[in-house]
Amino acid sequence: MTTKLYAKPLALLLALCTGAPLQAHEYWFKPLPNPLPLGSTAPLVLEVGEYFEGELVGFSAPKAASFQRYTATGREDLRALLPARQPVGDLGLPLGTPGTHLLAFDSQPINLELPAEKFHAYLREEGLDFVQRQREAAGVDQTPGRERFRRHIKTLIQVSPASSTLTSTPADATYAQRVGQRLEVMLLNDPLKLQPGEALGVRVLFDDQPLAGALVRAWHKRDGQTLIIRATTTLAGAVTFNLPYAGGWMVSVVHMVPAVGVQGIDWDSLWGNLTFSVPQPALPR
Repeated sequence: MTTKLYAKPLALLLALCTGAPLQAHEYWFKPLPNPLPLGSTAPLVLEVGEYFEGELVGFSAPKAASFQRYTATGREDLRALLPARQPVGDLGLPLGTPGTHLLAFDSQPINLELPAEKFHAYLREEGLDFVQRQREAAGVDQTPGRERFRRHIKTLIQVSPASSTLTSTPADATYAQRVGQRLEVMLLNDPLKLQPGEALGVRVLFDDQPLAGALVRAWHKRDGQTLIIRATTTLAGAVTFNLPYAGGWMVSVVHMVPAVGVQGIDWDSLWGNLTFSVPQPALPR
């Protein structure tokens, strides 16, 4: 079952005053239009915020545990492109291979502590009520929430020769590549071939197993508002979204498990998402 709503995007200043700190907000690759011409450079941008309304986040090597590119020809480690010290606002990625490019970025862990009330609100917002129930059962629901969180994010880019508007060939299944993230958003069909209104299948994996009962959201900005479509994963970890509009989308999920072998941290939280652009419908001739 899925539900939809339009939500006015909140300013980040307001979000910082009323919700979880900036670190616990969504963090994503800004979707790029498709296709981009072969031989060009993709302007990669990381954003952080709420309601798919973000502020720029710089690229830098210290933030990255992993940064990989997957194409039909193989895998490439992109960490050498990241600056060692001063972050850069956007990163130029050379596009030398036609077809689908899947980028996967894993962040270094960050520790975060929230007062009990804000931690509980955060759990409700992200569909993590089972964590609240565990805290209540353990008698610690009035103590601060202490977590260590990581980002596992992906984006799709379509690359075609400058004179072509063709999308990926049937043999190019890069969109469905498993990259090994601990929390991973997997695609069951190619969103770069969708028409507005068609269905996109998604599967969520955690520790290589389907994640059942997880809240998954599809996000899209339109006319100054954010469209959010919500769904809960089946036992197979799957959801289906009908995406009504062309343009940039993000599919996201959050999961949390008890932290093991670390002092001062009670929970490991993982934030996963994947961004892409649904093509504009072809104009009639």
